[in-house]
Amino acid sequence: MASLITLLTDFGAADSYVAEVKGVILTALPEATLVDITHQVPPGDVRAGQYLFARTWRRFPAGTVHLVVVDPGVGTPRRALAAEAMGHLFVAPDNGLLSSLPETAEFVSLPVTPSAAPTFHARDVFAPAAARLAMGVSLDDLGDPVTDARRTPLPEPRMDGVALLGEVIYVDRFGTLVSNIPADDVDPGVRIVVEGNDVGALKRTFGDVEPGQLVAYAGSVGEVEVAVRGGSAARLLGVGVGAEVRA
Repeated sequence: MASLITLLTDFGAADSYVAEVKGVILTALPEATLVDITHQVPPGDVRAGQYLFARTWRRFPAGTVHLVVVDPGVGTPRRALAAEAMGHLFVAPDNGLLSSLPETAEFVSLPVTPSAAPTFHARDVFAPAAARLAMGVSLDDLGDPVTDARRTPLPEPRMDGVALLGEVIYVDRFGTLVSNIPADDVDPGVRIVVEGNDVGALKRTFGDVEPGQLVAYAGSVGEVEVAVRGGSAARLLGVGVGAEVRA
């Protein structure tokens, strides 16, 4: 029986929402281990939630149940989903959050009962479904099969002449600009340019430049990232998600 459940939401820490979700899960399954991936996704930012989830779910052991809720469409006709892939189980709204799952993933549509609050499906739909999956209930017993789950892949870089053209897909709390350009695709010595600002060639880590200087490097999941040692690249350059990155 699986009892490890991760949670990723945009609920923050100031309100009762995360506690209510956890309370529902623990009432159904007191022995569950709950792991907070983050609850600080920018409100309603599905793409940020998708990025953060894509880089974390595979780090957990097979059998983990993942509850993922960034849901600006809550209460609308968008579907509530449960899924299974690579031995992992998932519950999330059908808005692209689960786009990182492989094509072999299986999906079902979860029923939304009349008693579910139309503004809080995380508590009343997804939390009970996550608990049931963790108790060993099969995917088929939770809902009807879905073959057209919404997928909104993150943008991919493209060639622009001799340059590789990408963009910033995420900005972390340090102001680091995470691009979609794989560092392995960057030729040695090629300079990284963000919205016309020359950052220099790829370095190994922050300590390779002086404090306050920009630095481009291969991030921990392999993409080109741009930071300021001891500062914020987003603030220094005045850019954010969608900013052009050339390599």
